[in-house]
Amino acid sequence: FLFGKNNNQGNGLGSNGNNVARGAGANADFESLIDLIQSTVATETWAENGGGEAEMRPFPTGVLVDAGGLLKLKSFDNAAATAELAAKRGKALPLASTTPAQPQTARQAFQKSDLRYVSLPRLEREIARRQAAHKPLESSMLTLAGLERVQYIFVYPETGDLVLAGPAGGWYVNDDGRILSKVTNEPVVRLDDLLVLLRRGADAARSHFGCSINPRQENLAKTQAFLAASSQKPLEPTQRKKWLSDLRDTVGRQDIEIFGIDPSSRAAGVLVEADYHMKLIGMGLAEGVDGVENYIASLAAASKRAGASPPPAMSVLRWWFTLNYDNLPRSEAGDAFELVGQGVRVLSENEMLAAQGQRVHTGQSDPLNREFAESFTAHFGELAKKYPVYGELRNIFDLAMAAAIIHSEGLAEKAGWKSELLAKSSKLGLPQNSVPREVETVINHRVV
Repeated sequence: FLFGKNNNQGNGLGSNGNNVARGAGANADFESLIDLIQSTVATETWAENGGGEAEMRPFPTGVLVDAGGLLKLKSFDNAAATAELAAKRGKALPLASTTPAQPQTARQAFQKSDLRYVSLPRLEREIARRQAAHKPLESSMLTLAGLERVQYIFVYPETGDLVLAGPAGGWYVNDDGRILSKVTNEPVVRLDDLLVLLRRGADAARSHFGCSINPRQENLAKTQAFLAASSQKPLEPTQRKKWLSDLRDTVGRQDIEIFGIDPSSRAAGVLVEADYHMKLIGMGLAEGVDGVENYIASLAAASKRAGASPPPAMSVLRWWFTLNYDNLPRSEAGDAFELVGQGVRVLSENEMLAAQGQRVHTGQSDPLNREFAESFTAHFGELAKKYPVYGELRNIFDLAMAAAIIHSEGLAEKAGWKSELLAKSSKLGLPQNSVPREVETVINHRVV
């Protein structure tokens, strides 16, 4: 969203004519720049040139999930974690012929478990059996036996099992249609989300996915012109409401972009919903939790301090979700993996806005902008309890990491499992939701 001031009145979201000059000279031709780099710098490494996996992409403003990139960054070398992983994997061995979550009855799945094992090959076989018998799937299959989070990935070549494991228990459906844990009141892991991410195939380990809510460049150019014109004279208090309404109308509708994932999937809808809601909290249009103050309130409070500086001159604030794992330990044998960490974080940046509506990245974030992103990350657990959509986002991030590990480490091959059902939409279809394409601009303001 845009932030700025109008002739030092501090009225609303936007930027004034004085700020335009800071970005107006940056009419960069980004496509030409990308082409130049790809044609001159290590040309054989660019995927666009047919060699290697390197790629250059516009920076998203909503959700960016790059599980393969994170796998390359996070160390697997941790002796203590390796020993603990082997022990957790070994707990299932005596019961390997029946246990790593052979599709459970609803009664069994509803029992609380600190560590439940869900075998994907066994789940697939049971789904196939029910399809052949024209029977509906049990709810325990749709909820992966009540898994609350995916914390471990185990492979058992001796029994042909590829297992997702984590805490689990009973579940219920709330008034919004979300499936929540009876233990934590947070969303459980869902089969449909798992299938969407598994079906990304090799892309799961080498490409990104996410969403972005983008103001239209031509509207941003009109907004700059509107702000420049309206800042020629002071804004009277009686004009404030109309000025804000005109500003919102000038920004107009914003486009939703979903990339790297089926845009009609439920998972894609969760990405967009979480992104949009997070920004409502940041703008003070939705409640946060204790410790998370919206940006406008923070700015208003800062303006009252002795010797306070004017609002930041940079004119576009960005917040986006990305992965947040502390470590990804693996066993020495490469048959056990763990996801360590919260899974989700919010990052921030201030952008310049050029006269023609181009957004110019700075790689910098002013203190108040960064403070909101950091506080949202620090209190993500409380936010997920208050707003289930964030728990659903975290589960999707966990599944994305699990899918990336399964593909990058060849775990299905190690288990001797070639999916004929879970991995193929032609044999096990998923509901197709309407694809979100645009949203109206919303606005908030505080007089400082």
